[in-house]
Amino acid sequence: VPRLPPEANAAPGASTPQRGPGAPVETGAGGGMSTPERGPGAPGETGAARGTRTPPRGPVPAVAEIRVAVRRLLAAERPDRVLVACSGGADSVALAAATAFEAPRIGIPAGLVTVDHRLQPGSAKRAEAVADLGRTLGLDPVLVLAVDVGTGGGPEAAARDARYAALRGAALEADPPSAAVGEPGRGRVAVLLGHTLDDQAETVLLGLGRGSGPRSIAGMRVADGLWLRPLLGARRSTTRAACVAESLPVWDDPHNADPRFTRSRLRSEVLPLLDEVLAGGVAEALARTADLVRADLDALDVLAAAVTAAVVDPPPALEHPAAVGGTGAHGSTVLDAVALAAHPPAIRTRVLRSWLGAAGVPPVTSAQLRAVDALVADWHGQGPVALPSGLAARRRSGRLHVARPDGS
Repeated sequence: VPRLPPEANAAPGASTPQRGPGAPVETGAGGGMSTPERGPGAPGETGAARGTRTPPRGPVPAVAEIRVAVRRLLAAERPDRVLVACSGGADSVALAAATAFEAPRIGIPAGLVTVDHRLQPGSAKRAEAVADLGRTLGLDPVLVLAVDVGTGGGPEAAARDARYAALRGAALEADPPSAAVGEPGRGRVAVLLGHTLDDQAETVLLGLGRGSGPRSIAGMRVADGLWLRPLLGARRSTTRAACVAESLPVWDDPHNADPRFTRSRLRSEVLPLLDEVLAGGVAEALARTADLVRADLDALDVLAAAVTAAVVDPPPALEHPAAVGGTGAHGSTVLDAVALAAHPPAIRTRVLRSWLGAAGVPPVTSAQLRAVDALVADWHGQGPVALPSGLAARRRSGRLHVARPDGS
């Protein structure tokens, strides 16, 4: 029996399947972004190319891992709409592609926002390239926000502050408050950030090195109000592999490899050295440490809230509010120092920081907080403790008050 040529088995009039949501994006290398080279086993290398038939298969493991992480967090948080913050780097591009694939499947509208810091030549062109990618992925709306970066706190901190302010503004614009008093906006908007496990490890290491305390060592939360971080358990190598598999263009910010920046040196020098000395697994260990510390902090916060309710009272009616910084100019209450002294330092300092904030005191330093705590736990008749904005904490008859240094 004569054999038919392979092409004779094709159905008459067969056509190329249409690209579905989340499929590999065929984009050029415009705007300073490059398309990673396709690795072995990437989509498109099927048995049909070699004359054999292979069954359909799902996405490569890296793509699947990113999609599952996005799907699980969106399903757990259920925002009404999301905006993906995308810089054009591999982490946020992989996040954008996964969100474009997963969000419509659970009925959540998804858009993209990219921030142009205007710190490098060609930044506007790169931002537009990121926006074009967002549109190609089917995300809507796609926003390009140009910001002015200040100088406070150093270049890294200033850029971060400007970026987060722009992202908050974009979220507010996507969910504006209703003009009618008492009516909510259109629903909860969440901003998806592309932080990975590697970013978490760097954050923890920075906190340890600077002695910033447990809050810093606890790192970033997966869900933190407006911000959602689906990829906090994924490695940076996974996001890059996902971009390679889907032929997504990425841009490697030269600032990320600039040794002038502390985080860059942690990434390129310190963490690799720790991995070498400790035989690997350092990033995972640091991220695990953050999880453990965060759980302890959350438990302490709950206990401190209960103690606050027990030791903080409105000022007595017979006292003039202005004389004690009560519910007058500073909105303060008085605090029972004797009762608070019975609790351990971790509880006391939380109660005091919360009480001072409620009294209208700007954030205090560690030294100022220790001095206020001494009014509680090491009382020997010392005078008032100077606080920001010309305020002071003083102890009278076993109670703490916030007032002006002159008592007014």
